[in-house]
Amino acid sequence: MSIPPLHGAGLGLRRELLPALRSHVPDAIDFFEIAPENWMDLGGKMGRDLRMLTERHAFACHGLSLSLGGPIPLDEAFLLRVKGFLHEHGIALYTEHLAYCSDDGHLYDLLPIPFTAEAVSYVARRIRRTQDILERRIAIENASYYVAAPMADMDELGFVCAVAAEADCDLHLDVNNVFVNSVNHGFDPADFIRRLPAERVVYMHTAGHYRQAPDLLIDTHGAAVIEPVWDLLDIAYQHCGPVPTLLERDFNIPPLIELVGEVERIATRQRHHDHARRQTA
Repeated sequence: MSIPPLHGAGLGLRRELLPALRSHVPDAIDFFEIAPENWMDLGGKMGRDLRMLTERHAFACHGLSLSLGGPIPLDEAFLLRVKGFLHEHGIALYTEHLAYCSDDGHLYDLLPIPFTAEAVSYVARRIRRTQDILERRIAIENASYYVAAPMADMDELGFVCAVAAEADCDLHLDVNNVFVNSVNHGFDPADFIRRLPAERVVYMHTAGHYRQAPDLLIDTHGAAVIEPVWDLLDIAYQHCGPVPTLLERDFNIPPLIELVGEVERIATRQRHHDHARRQTA
């Protein structure tokens, strides 16, 4: 089955949004994103709603529980279920967090992987196996974290780049996560983005966060995107091009029309950078 690639600006599909989306999907939304864990086994009305949307609109899947850096064996049975779900709904892209969330059971949080050469090899093997099972490339997302794992051989940027190179996978750039980590761990977010391998970045996220203290941001996806993150998105487009970009909003979900306004801001920036690239080509 030939699946068209994603393009443009998207919105995370949340169940609270389904009543509004049943009657009309705003033109500003080019695609939706879902976590397969939350939708694979749904039947009834929710399952029919999902099928209605996937038959008419492009989708991406962003996983929550694969635990690429976890100590327990990779859940290959789960991956086979994901593979069937992606095929059933014609979903073009599957991404996962560069983090872990399991140790003899799920921990219900995304925890940082130690930034070591040993961890690079370990995680890269698991990503390659994931790609073999799914028979497609995946993209790994830079995750937010609050306490760095000890005994690091490299910084976060070096770790992300090394894993992507050794696994030969794509990157899912979460611009808000870069901003959150830059405040919490004291680095230049623009420099971080400009040093990523642009050719591997195939997908982006932007979102809001919560400022708990001047030097502590919490990645909540529960507020509007702030101006410094919009500015960082522009820098990401300058470096990587206007790749498909999703607005994340996971709680404190406002009416659809408010979210569409932010999706339109993404699309406006994409058009601007696409025009600029064409002018200089």
